[in-house]
Amino acid sequence: MKYEQLVKEVYQNELELYEVCLSSRIKGLYSDNIIWINKLIPTSVEKTCVLAEELGHHHTTIGDILDQSSVVNRKLELRARAWAYEKLVPLTKIVQAHAQNITNRYELADFLNVTEDFLDAALNWYKSKFGLFVAIENYKLYFEPLGVLEMFDWIETPINNAAV
Repeated sequence: MKYEQLVKEVYQNELELYEVCLSSRIKGLYSDNIIWINKLIPTSVEKTCVLAEELGHHHTTIGDILDQSSVVNRKLELRARAWAYEKLVPLTKIVQAHAQNITNRYELADFLNVTEDFLDAALNWYKSKFGLFVAIENYKLYFEPLGVLEMFDWIETPINNAAV
Protein backbone atom coordinates (compact mmCIF):
# COMPACT_ATOMS: atom_id res chain seq x y z
CA MET A 1 0.00 0.00 0.00
CA LYS A 2 1.36 3.39 -0.96
CA TYR A 3 1.64 6.34 1.42
CA GLU A 4 -0.92 8.32 -0.58
CA GLN A 5 -3.49 5.52 -0.26
CA LEU A 6 -3.01 5.44 3.50
CA VAL A 7 -3.35 9.24 3.66
CA LYS A 8 -6.72 8.90 1.89
CA GLU A 9 -7.77 6.37 4.52
CA VAL A 10 -6.75 8.83 7.24
CA TYR A 11 -9.07 11.46 5.79
CA GLN A 12 -11.86 8.91 5.23
CA ASN A 13 -11.67 8.25 8.97
CA GLU A 14 -12.09 12.01 9.51
CA LEU A 15 -8.65 12.36 11.07
CA GLU A 16 -6.23 15.25 10.72
CA LEU A 17 -2.71 14.57 9.47
CA TYR A 18 0.31 16.84 9.78
CA GLU A 19 3.89 16.31 8.64
CA VAL A 20 6.05 18.31 11.00
CA CYS A 21 9.66 18.29 12.19
CA LEU A 22 9.79 16.19 15.35
CA SER A 23 12.68 15.01 17.48
CA SER A 24 14.73 12.39 15.62
CA ARG A 25 13.60 9.80 18.21
CA ILE A 26 9.92 10.35 17.40
CA LYS A 27 8.65 9.11 14.05
CA GLY A 28 4.95 9.65 14.59
CA LEU A 29 2.32 10.49 17.17
CA TYR A 30 -1.43 10.06 17.50
CA SER A 31 -3.81 11.83 19.83
CA ASP A 32 -7.44 12.99 19.70
CA ASN A 33 -7.98 12.17 16.00
CA ILE A 34 -4.77 13.92 14.94
CA ILE A 35 -1.72 12.17 13.48
CA TRP A 36 1.70 13.80 13.30
CA ILE A 37 4.36 12.28 11.07
CA ASN A 38 7.99 13.33 11.36
CA LYS A 39 8.77 15.31 8.23
CA LEU A 40 12.43 14.25 8.52
CA ILE A 41 11.70 10.59 7.74
CA PRO A 42 13.71 10.13 4.54
CA THR A 43 11.52 7.78 2.47
CA SER A 44 7.83 7.46 1.69
CA VAL A 45 8.13 3.72 2.40
CA GLU A 46 9.18 4.39 6.00
CA LYS A 47 6.50 7.10 6.32
CA THR A 48 3.94 4.52 5.19
CA CYS A 49 5.00 2.14 7.98
CA VAL A 50 4.87 4.91 10.60
CA LEU A 51 1.50 6.21 9.35
CA ALA A 52 0.03 2.69 9.46
CA GLU A 53 1.08 2.33 13.09
CA GLU A 54 -0.40 5.70 14.01
CA LEU A 55 -3.61 4.78 12.20
CA GLY A 56 -3.52 1.55 14.20
CA HIS A 57 -3.51 3.65 17.37
CA HIS A 58 -6.67 5.37 16.16
CA HIS A 59 -8.38 2.02 15.62
CA THR A 60 -7.10 0.12 18.65
CA THR A 61 -5.96 2.29 21.56
CA ILE A 62 -7.44 4.83 23.95
CA GLY A 63 -5.70 7.39 26.11
CA ASP A 64 -2.10 8.38 26.70
CA ILE A 65 0.20 5.36 26.36
CA LEU A 66 3.50 7.26 26.15
CA ASP A 67 4.69 5.72 29.44
CA GLN A 68 5.96 2.40 28.13
CA SER A 69 7.04 1.22 31.58
CA SER A 70 3.41 0.17 32.06
CA VAL A 71 2.56 -3.35 30.87
CA VAL A 72 -0.90 -2.20 29.80
CA ASN A 73 0.58 0.58 27.67
CA ARG A 74 3.08 -1.80 26.06
CA LYS A 75 0.22 -4.15 25.16
CA LEU A 76 -1.71 -1.27 23.59
CA GLU A 77 1.39 -0.26 21.62
CA LEU A 78 1.74 -3.84 20.36
CA ARG A 79 -1.94 -3.90 19.41
CA ALA A 80 -1.50 -0.78 17.26
CA ARG A 81 1.61 -2.26 15.64
CA ALA A 82 -0.20 -5.53 14.97
CA TRP A 83 -2.95 -3.59 13.23
CA ALA A 84 -0.28 -1.95 11.05
CA TYR A 85 1.41 -5.28 10.29
CA GLU A 86 -1.84 -6.85 9.18
CA LYS A 87 -2.73 -3.75 7.16
CA LEU A 88 0.55 -3.49 5.23
CA VAL A 89 1.66 -7.14 5.21
CA PRO A 90 -1.52 -9.17 4.72
CA LEU A 91 -0.85 -12.89 4.41
CA THR A 92 -2.61 -13.01 1.04
CA LYS A 93 -0.06 -10.54 -0.37
CA ILE A 94 2.78 -12.87 0.66
CA VAL A 95 1.07 -15.63 -1.31
CA GLN A 96 0.75 -13.22 -4.27
CA ALA A 97 4.45 -12.42 -3.98
CA HIS A 98 5.21 -16.15 -4.13
CA ALA A 99 3.08 -16.44 -7.30
CA GLN A 100 5.15 -13.62 -8.83
CA ASN A 101 8.40 -15.50 -8.10
CA ILE A 102 9.64 -13.06 -5.48
CA THR A 103 12.44 -14.94 -3.83
CA ASN A 104 14.11 -12.78 -1.20
CA ARG A 105 13.40 -10.50 1.70
CA TYR A 106 14.43 -7.31 -0.13
CA GLU A 107 12.13 -8.01 -3.07
CA LEU A 108 9.28 -8.92 -0.73
CA ALA A 109 9.66 -5.69 1.24
CA ASP A 110 9.72 -3.76 -2.04
CA PHE A 111 6.64 -5.64 -3.32
CA LEU A 112 4.76 -4.81 -0.12
CA ASN A 113 6.09 -1.22 0.00
CA VAL A 114 7.42 -1.62 3.55
CA THR A 115 10.88 -1.41 5.07
CA GLU A 116 12.78 -4.65 5.65
CA ASP A 117 12.68 -3.98 9.42
CA PHE A 118 8.90 -3.58 9.29
CA LEU A 119 8.62 -6.79 7.25
CA ASP A 120 10.73 -8.68 9.82
CA ALA A 121 8.60 -7.35 12.67
CA ALA A 122 5.40 -8.28 10.82
CA LEU A 123 6.64 -11.84 10.21
CA ASN A 124 7.61 -12.14 13.88
CA TRP A 125 4.12 -10.93 14.81
CA TYR A 126 2.50 -13.56 12.60
CA LYS A 127 4.82 -16.25 13.99
CA SER A 128 3.80 -15.33 17.54
CA LYS A 129 0.15 -15.35 16.49
CA PHE A 130 0.03 -18.56 14.42
CA GLY A 131 3.17 -20.54 15.21
CA LEU A 132 5.48 -21.80 12.47
CA PHE A 133 2.87 -21.82 9.69
CA VAL A 134 -0.68 -20.90 8.75
CA ALA A 135 -2.99 -22.34 6.10
CA ILE A 136 -4.52 -19.90 3.61
CA GLU A 137 -6.87 -21.37 1.03
CA ASN A 138 -4.73 -23.85 -0.94
CA TYR A 139 -1.45 -22.65 0.57
CA LYS A 140 0.60 -23.15 3.68
CA LEU A 141 2.65 -20.12 4.59
CA TYR A 142 5.74 -20.98 6.67
CA PHE A 143 7.30 -18.21 8.73
CA GLU A 144 10.69 -19.76 9.50
CA PRO A 145 12.17 -20.02 7.02
CA LEU A 146 9.71 -17.94 5.06
CA GLY A 147 8.11 -19.99 2.34
CA VAL A 148 4.83 -20.76 0.64
CA LEU A 149 3.73 -24.29 -0.15
CA GLU A 150 0.92 -24.73 -2.64
CA MET A 151 -1.32 -27.69 -1.88
CA PHE A 152 -2.88 -29.90 -4.51
CA ASP A 153 -6.62 -30.16 -4.86
CA TRP A 154 -7.00 -33.85 -4.16
CA ILE A 155 -9.88 -35.53 -5.92
CA GLU A 156 -10.72 -39.01 -4.77
CA THR A 157 -11.23 -41.30 -7.73
CA PRO A 158 -12.07 -44.94 -7.38
CA ILE A 159 -9.46 -47.35 -8.69
CA ASN A 160 -10.82 -49.22 -11.60
CA ASN A 161 -9.83 -52.81 -10.81
CA ALA A 162 -10.88 -53.95 -14.26
CA ALA A 163 -8.18 -51.83 -15.91
CA VAL A 164 -5.37 -53.23 -13.71
